[in-house]
Amino acid sequence: MKVLLVDDHAIVRDGLKRLLADLDVGPILEAPTGRAALDLARAERPELVILDLNLPDLGGLEVLGRLLRDNPAARVLVLTMHAEPLYASRALQAGARGYVSKAAAPAEITAAVRAVARGEGFVEAKVAQAIALSGGATSPLDNLSLRDLETLRLLAEGRSLGEIATALGVAYKTAANGCTQLKEKLGIARTGELIRLAVELIQPGADRLMRLPVDAA
Repeated sequence: MKVLLVDDHAIVRDGLKRLLADLDVGPILEAPTGRAALDLARAERPELVILDLNLPDLGGLEVLGRLLRDNPAARVLVLTMHAEPLYASRALQAGARGYVSKAAAPAEITAAVRAVARGEGFVEAKVAQAIALSGGATSPLDNLSLRDLETLRLLAEGRSLGEIATALGVAYKTAANGCTQLKEKLGIARTGELIRLAVELIQPGADRLMRLPVDAA
């Protein structure tokens, strides 16, 4: 099984390669950015993709959607710092087979890789519990599209409209119109209020150190 690792941190990719070495998979490809991942996926048609959501160019949710449009048979495991149920739910709705946070134990990440490689679903236990507990709750983000959610995440990170346009792979005007539509959907008048809400709802944090067996013999 050909595998594509998509993460902008070399130490994370190295840890994943060590983990995959014990799973007897086929060729392992690496991409540090969303665009590189899409180019590799089109050229190499990997059967398994392990995808981070925080990428320096295209956002992970955007990559997920485009990747599966190009190759619906690809099995995608999202491995990310975001343990929030909203991200997990949206990623699974978009076609990901599995979802695990980088704070998960190596054994759970291994189990996720095995399950998704077999074509099964897998959601980290803590994330699955959070999804279940939030099942009846409502959020102002519930009716937003994947691109809306990605725009909010980028705003929460302090990205400019130009940077958001680049990350989404759209024109500046399209990104600006998207922000305007977001304000209308959320009942917000000013961009500053939108940014403040994005920070409160998305709560992006610094990358956590991934507990993979990087130093394992």
